[in-house]
Amino acid sequence: MVTTAMVIPVLWGLFIAIEWLRGRFRPAHGSRREALFDLVSWVQAWFVVSPLVVLGSAALHATWLPDLAGSLAGTVWWKQVIAFLLLDDLVQYWVHRSCHRWPALWGLHRLHHGPYMGARVIWRNGFFYDLLQPNLWLAGTLVYLGYGEVYFWYYLTKMTVQIGAHSSVPWDAVLYRHRALAPLAWIIERTISTPATHYAHHAATEADGIGHYHGNFGSLLFFWDVLFGTAHITRRYPARFGVDPEPGAAPDHWSVLLFYPLIRSKPAAESAGAAVSGTAGGSSVIASLSGEATAVSMRQ
Repeated sequence: MVTTAMVIPVLWGLFIAIEWLRGRFRPAHGSRREALFDLVSWVQAWFVVSPLVVLGSAALHATWLPDLAGSLAGTVWWKQVIAFLLLDDLVQYWVHRSCHRWPALWGLHRLHHGPYMGARVIWRNGFFYDLLQPNLWLAGTLVYLGYGEVYFWYYLTKMTVQIGAHSSVPWDAVLYRHRALAPLAWIIERTISTPATHYAHHAATEADGIGHYHGNFGSLLFFWDVLFGTAHITRRYPARFGVDPEPGAAPDHWSVLLFYPLIRSKPAAESAGAAVSGTAGGSSVIASLSGEATAVSMRQ
């Protein structure tokens, strides 16, 4: 039986091979520290978090819902897809958005916003960000109820879109080069996450009109951003990525980035204070996050 554990490594390897052949696998702004983050994040995602979620989910459901295993297996496939979109993808959108909005949660996700893009970035997150994502556990519930076969194709599709949106080879560029493809581009970029829209989310600045790190949160569907007013579409790609530290500030210790909130730069860093000011059209939030001050512009 073919499982996602067999297919996803092949899919990821395919994207990496394309980046390597195009000379874009080694990031221009990489370092030994960043490469180690990529490696450790991959190991923890594949060999620690995934088994914990799968085995933990199975144990919880077998204990608390023993009579419901496979009880919804006869549900028509398109209703199963809708269930995954709502309980997995939409929930992930709100978790992701909350991490960018609330200082207490930002430390969980800070590591993902490194200085470059690429397929290698896809697994890069704090340990507890991955482990505690409610959408993963909700998806596990749906699988337990009998949605496993549909989940295989749903997850394969989602990971293809996610890895593609992070890839250092922007596949959507071809859509913008040919006028005949403009109608198709308009639909695609408002439906799923693309390199142009997700690169903007990872941008180091919004001053160029391209970056949009307080929006473009969608994972599989970019439609959530369109629906909830956080979409920013320019069909351009930012020049720099990551979160610029305050002048003179030292980078967070690796243990903080990987294991926040268990390890913090300062006690109760997330409650160090946030100065909020603004109008109905927008606000500027200055917050102390993981021991360093980070300016985050927010528009609601």
